[in-house]
Amino acid sequence: MEMKIIIAGSGGQGILFLGKLICQAAMIEGKNVTWFPSYGAEMRGGTANCTIIISDDMIGSPVVKNPDFMIVLNNASLRRFLPRIQEKGWLFFDSTLVTDNVDGKNGISIFPIPSSTIAGSIGNPRLSNMVLLGAFSQKSNIVQKDSILKALEMTISSDKKSLLEKNISAINRGIEFAQN
Repeated sequence: MEMKIIIAGSGGQGILFLGKLICQAAMIEGKNVTWFPSYGAEMRGGTANCTIIISDDMIGSPVVKNPDFMIVLNNASLRRFLPRIQEKGWLFFDSTLVTDNVDGKNGISIFPIPSSTIAGSIGNPRLSNMVLLGAFSQKSNIVQKDSILKALEMTISSDKKSLLEKNISAINRGIEFAQN
């Protein structure tokens, strides 16, 4: 099994953090991973994306040309990366922010998640990335919830317990949305 993922959006949306969590969760499960970030010079508002490969076997190159999965948080990223998705690939996107028309050409499975709206109802729209992570985990089954939570606990320091709880809540809301 080898799965290739592109996660893309704007700086400040937690794109790279989301990618790292998926990789850490996969490593906890004993899988091989690569994580390759790309971002503009801006701290917020510039472009940000990362590519991930998760495999049971050794990975020869971190380059992802045609991903099996995409997680997209803005229109510009959708326009840039959608043409690259594999035939029968899976597209997850924040339907609150991505307003471009998305069709299922080439047999692409489409998962619109109103993640910014859901995150806003939790009290922090910046948790949209974690809502998408929960939905992605639930639908794709590539990494398990328990592994994601372990990775999150390893990443967020113990002195930021309220931040950890909010992230867990956002992940759970994404899972719940994907189950319906």
